[in-house]
Amino acid sequence: MSERRPAPTVGQVVLGRRLQELRERAGLKREEAARVLRVAPATVRRMEMAEVALKIPYVQVLLTTYGVDTDEVAAFIGLAEEANRPGWWQRFHDVLPEWFSLYVSLEGAARLIRSYEPHFVPGLLQTEDYARAVLEAGTVGQTGPEAIERHVALRMKRQGLLTGENPPHLWVIMDETALRRPVSIDSKVMRDQVDRLLEEAELDHITLQVAEFASGPHPGTYTSFALFRFAEPELPDMVYSEYLSGALYLDSRIEVALHLEVLDHMTAHAASAQRTKQILQEFRASF
Repeated sequence: MSERRPAPTVGQVVLGRRLQELRERAGLKREEAARVLRVAPATVRRMEMAEVALKIPYVQVLLTTYGVDTDEVAAFIGLAEEANRPGWWQRFHDVLPEWFSLYVSLEGAARLIRSYEPHFVPGLLQTEDYARAVLEAGTVGQTGPEAIERHVALRMKRQGLLTGENPPHLWVIMDETALRRPVSIDSKVMRDQVDRLLEEAELDHITLQVAEFASGPHPGTYTSFALFRFAEPELPDMVYSEYLSGALYLDSRIEVALHLEVLDHMTAHAASAQRTKQILQEFRASF
């Protein structure tokens, strides 16, 4: 059995799309590009769709065929070599589901992350003890102590993107359920988590809103989802939506526009960022 291929990096996704654009600009079909490489058309398609790593010799031949000048070819190859390097998250392949690997890659490359979380504090804002309590409750398939600790370590590592240079803007709408649902019999776990939320809510690159019960139902009630926006013009907005055993990655304009409309509607009806701080302070005082 062949070894499973890690999820593509964002760089591979961007460059794959760029390869497709250059081919189409040159007026060539995939079958014609494949004949130049003496491979099946599926090989060209898989590179363009980032289903395989970018094969450098193939990329060089294709770029020359597409009429790309020498300097741009050299720059493209350098980017391709960088994109092919494994992401840091691939060190967690033993516990990281294949369908979630791309999420971590997208998360690390996004300039704006907007999300709705109906049940728990979002992973990027969780304390270590809160994350461990959620994972111990069986929210992942592997629930052994070692697997749980690996998941916790991965979650804490992901949070580094919020404290590094030029962090993305994280804009979260969290249902009031996430505050009311106990994750541990130890009240200190939730108390520390609320303190963490209050600290994060003061940062310029984090916007936190709570969807209060009193505001009634809203269009995002059905499931959690996240929308990513990137600096790279080749990469469109993408939506991630998770289900029990996998996830969907949506990038069609219609689907992304629908999720964006829902987020805008929820933003208008959820508690403001300032009101959310007050809610958190009041909840903190109840401990």
